[in-house]
Amino acid sequence: MRNPFQALIQNQVASLQTQLMAAVEELSHLELEGSAGGGAVKVVMTGTGEVRRVTIEPAVLESGDKELLEDLICAAMRDALARVSATKRDKIVSATPLAGMGVEIPDIF
Repeated sequence: MRNPFQALIQNQVASLQTQLMAAVEELSHLELEGSAGGGAVKVVMTGTGEVRRVTIEPAVLESGDKELLEDLICAAMRDALARVSATKRDKIVSATPLAGMGVEIPDIF
């Protein structure tokens, strides 16, 4: 005999899976920007972490300071990744029952 709660749990799991897939799809179309040096270097990433664009102000290139440019690119990437991570966590948590319980999840996605 089938447990009456099994169908309920299976439906809830299927619903959760659908919500998570929708959140991931939305993240793949979302673009987030990180910057450094007051906007001298900008990095645009999707919500899933794919780099779409890197923009460097001409003045930074003209300075000829290779180390500065490397540092600015790294800082802009870190900024963009932090925004992606926070947005991803918010979208995933809001698609699950964890949102209503105030549960914090680590950045595992």
